[in-house]
Amino acid sequence: LSPADLPNDIDALKALLLASERLLQERDEQLAGMAEQLNTRAVEIEHLKLQIAKLRRMQFGRKSEKLDHQIEQLELQLEDLQADEAEAAREMPAADRAPRKKSVRRPLPDHLPRDEKVYAPTADACPACGGGLRPLGEDVAEQLEFVPASFRVIRHVRPKLACVCCDAIVQEPAPSRPIERGIAGPGLLAHILVAKFADHLPLYRQAVIYAREGVDLDRALLASWVGAASALLRPLVDAVRRHVLAASKLHADDTPIPVLAPGNGKTKTARLWTYVRDDRPAGDSTPPAVWFAYTPDRKGIHPQTHLAKFEGVLQADAYAGFNALFDDGTIREAACWAHARRKFHDLHAARATPLTTEALRRIAELYLIESEIRGKPPDERRQVRQTLSRPLLDDLERWLRSMLDTLSRKSALNKALSGRLR
Repeated sequence: LSPADLPNDIDALKALLLASERLLQERDEQLAGMAEQLNTRAVEIEHLKLQIAKLRRMQFGRKSEKLDHQIEQLELQLEDLQADEAEAAREMPAADRAPRKKSVRRPLPDHLPRDEKVYAPTADACPACGGGLRPLGEDVAEQLEFVPASFRVIRHVRPKLACVCCDAIVQEPAPSRPIERGIAGPGLLAHILVAKFADHLPLYRQAVIYAREGVDLDRALLASWVGAASALLRPLVDAVRRHVLAASKLHADDTPIPVLAPGNGKTKTARLWTYVRDDRPAGDSTPPAVWFAYTPDRKGIHPQTHLAKFEGVLQADAYAGFNALFDDGTIREAACWAHARRKFHDLHAARATPLTTEALRRIAELYLIESEIRGKPPDERRQVRQTLSRPLLDDLERWLRSMLDTLSRKSALNKALSGRLR
């Protein structure tokens, strides 16, 4: 209100003053409530970050599928809280916002293309005095922008030429296509496969996304493209399999994956078997590789079929499905220290005891020796292991057997020790 708009009546002025004070009080209470909400969210965010960090530390040396799921759920909660915090902070008046914590801003990647926009003064003379202007420098600020993916039609034009003497027709051959007589280019096929298998975006959702761009690609067509691309990639998959199985030592494991069960809307547990060839820790320069094989269940016949022609050392967990592979001696078993350590780690994480602490300490000594000889030639690694690791292993076995006699037969520690002393 301007002074001319104010009432001259004293009682009216008092009422106006009281109303203003009430508005200010309500505003202060509202700001206090918003600040309290922000503080509460900040505490919840820090708590979630600590939980996530703790779970990530627990991932080492144990089965991580359940932990991965827990971390994923906490990450989703963290995203929601951070979004709510940013929204609430924006709604507060600028003067009442708490000072933001300064974080180190990462430079934008150098490989990204730069579109430069120059905002040069339009005036030819100084707006203050009319004097001439000369360059002094410039301020540069970069902003990260996203250009949405877009469809493009590539027209392959092949002119025809006719011979003036013999009427022969000359024309360049048509370029090859990933799918014979198909309209999908290699870039589009790669995008569909990555979205489906890496980003977990089903084909029916992709069809809806593409429809928003005015491109009608129904799910059946997309599915036929996926099948054709799978057949196209089969020689590459077979080449990776041959390369992996040609090794003299393999690491094998399986991971459960949920798969939709048609008809009932539920999921069933399938398996993704991984066979790893990687001898870099032994000083070998052969390129490492992983061969993945999918099966609808975890029956032992699957790894036995996958490794039917393999000869060498197989490092895996104690899954009984691998046992038949070791019967004739063609494949030799190498136990995995990560799996041997896992049970002690799980028990220690649930309730630390002097026994679990000592077991983890002794295993850590073996891990330290391995870290120091990683990448060395096999003969040197063998010599170091015989000299340094063998005494520690013998002492560890004696200590574990002595501890076994002091534990109840039904205790979890007894089961952990018994399973590792064969």
